[in-house]
Amino acid sequence: MANDNQQWLNSLRTQIDDIDTNIQSLISKRAQIANEVAQSKAKSDSGGFYYRPEREAQVLRAVKQRNQGPLSDESLIRLFKEIMSACLAQQKPLNIAFLGPEGTFSEMATYNFFGHSVKAMPESTIDRVFAEVEAGIADFGVVPIENSTEGAVNSTLDMFIGSPLKICGEIDLPIHHNLMSKQALIKDINVVFSHRQSLAQCRSWLREHAPHIETVAVSSNAEAARKASFNEHAAAIAGESAAVMYGLKILHSDIEDQADNATRFLVIGKQLLTKSGDDKSSLMVAGKDEPGVLFQILKPLNDHGISMKRIESRPSKRGKWDYVFFIDVEGHVEDENLSQAIAEMQRFTSNLKVLGSYPKSV
Repeated sequence: MANDNQQWLNSLRTQIDDIDTNIQSLISKRAQIANEVAQSKAKSDSGGFYYRPEREAQVLRAVKQRNQGPLSDESLIRLFKEIMSACLAQQKPLNIAFLGPEGTFSEMATYNFFGHSVKAMPESTIDRVFAEVEAGIADFGVVPIENSTEGAVNSTLDMFIGSPLKICGEIDLPIHHNLMSKQALIKDINVVFSHRQSLAQCRSWLREHAPHIETVAVSSNAEAARKASFNEHAAAIAGESAAVMYGLKILHSDIEDQADNATRFLVIGKQLLTKSGDDKSSLMVAGKDEPGVLFQILKPLNDHGISMKRIESRPSKRGKWDYVFFIDVEGHVEDENLSQAIAEMQRFTSNLKVLGSYPKSV
């Protein structure tokens, strides 16, 4: 009986080996064709853009549609992202600037979107991320734009007012916070370091479980973990990767106040993307100084059946009490209904800027 079971197990392993051989052969063939595509783009008028986010989004949607299990959609998408990332890197790995340092959720979002065959470049501030992409040192940048609990990241919005860069993609990243320290017990901790947004996202948990502990805001969660690694009686609130990087124990996991806490990140670059088939568009609008101007600006969206997903206002920096509006809508600017709506909106604006049309997060 044991011998029969061993024969059956050996047979299954042989089948897996044969499948692995076929998979490897097909991946190599895909890489070869991807290389030919890149060479073709280099000779054409594509502007040298080897990476097209809209094309990748189409591929990933097809992966989801084909999936019949047993692997989850998320697992298959992760596998295909890494395959595409490795194929693209044959020419030259993409340089991706992100809000650092290493070990932050921004770094996680970068690898989530581009795969691990890129050169990730941590930058100290959001404006440095924009500057690196504008200068051509980085091919793309990744910056946070809003959190589901704490709202907009104003410093990112403000950069779009004067930047020529476009939005080329978005990443919705679930955010899970962990309390980590060199100590094993929370009673032995007297200070907690974290980014101010993370402290706010864990406010209720801290009030209930650690009312005696001082909280100190720092520049990033990774910096918080670094500080805690040098202080025997300190803790940090950060992601799992920061705990590994700085040798800290996780005392409590998932301490965020909202179980569905997530941060949305934007991919910024110089490309204005073509349609992917399921897109969003972001607009920046400066209204004329007239009564009811915001109603007049938004009315064409309703008239043309366009769903508005988000609106934020920020000081324009041009004068006191002068504001611009950031508006996210369904669709691509090449869609007829959105194109017509934008044309009508311009009658009531002093400036309307298309920040980008890009694939919805897959």
